[in-house]
Amino acid sequence: MTGLAVGERRSARGASRTRTTPRLSRRGRERLAAGLFLAPDVLGLALFVGLPMVVCIVLGFFQVDGFGGYTFIGLDNYRRMFADPLFLGSLKTTLLYLVVLIPGLFVVSLALALLIRQKFPLVGLFRGAFFAPNVISLVVIGLIWKFMLTDQTGFVVRVLGFFGISSPSWLGSPHLALWMVVAVTIWFAMGYYMLIFLAGLQDIPREYYEVATIDGAGVWQQFRHITWPLLKPTSFFILLTSTVSMLTGGIDLIYVMTSGGPANSTSLIIYYIYEQAFVYGEYGYASAIGAFIVAILLVWSVGLFALTRGGRFNDARD
Repeated sequence: MTGLAVGERRSARGASRTRTTPRLSRRGRERLAAGLFLAPDVLGLALFVGLPMVVCIVLGFFQVDGFGGYTFIGLDNYRRMFADPLFLGSLKTTLLYLVVLIPGLFVVSLALALLIRQKFPLVGLFRGAFFAPNVISLVVIGLIWKFMLTDQTGFVVRVLGFFGISSPSWLGSPHLALWMVVAVTIWFAMGYYMLIFLAGLQDIPREYYEVATIDGAGVWQQFRHITWPLLKPTSFFILLTSTVSMLTGGIDLIYVMTSGGPANSTSLIIYYIYEQAFVYGEYGYASAIGAFIVAILLVWSVGLFALTRGGRFNDARD
């Protein structure tokens, strides 16, 4: 009897321990699973994005020579930056580049998305053709277009000459080179943003258009009162990501097509940073410019969020 009582007490203690052991709720398990799935991505961002950004900001306060010497100079790199006419020129060129490129890319991508959304023969072929440049390296794209636009021997020059049209120096003129880069960039990137717009269009219920058609609304009225308001979140995403992408990317295209010329007319800020760091060895100065660009992007992102409220509807008129 005594052994039986002892066994019962041990069983009772084990049961009490089992009952008091904390268990995660369903929501807790979901959060844990989400955290485990996100951990590699967060770690990658911290190592390959966050850490280089911190290093860039710190290096902006130093003068760095090519032999690993570091001299703390405080804000001298930033003072030099705003007194550097080449930097100010590249900043002006970059602003002009973005002011033309972003609206042009936005309009062309939206127009293509509206086009391929329609049902007509070989629509899948058109979708693939518009997206095809995105699977080709920017270096290859730059080489192809440089060959096509080369003076006297370029394909475009020869075609225009066949029809008796004299061709200007597309990449050799300071007045035309930047616009050629803009045109090639739009041609390269439009397929990617077209697909994003197409995804946004497909999320709009067809019932809205059917009701509008019954009410007698035309194509323009349907676009103005249905398509455009419901595309605001997608438009916000494209404006934000395209600005960041075009400001920080595209150096391959510039390097291959124009190398910043002629007369620095295509020297965008990202190419100027590359020159200062890897051509002249001014790593501290290049880091200061990079930190300045990061600050501009942060201001742009916060301002865009504030103006559009994250792409949500702004007022009742929407």
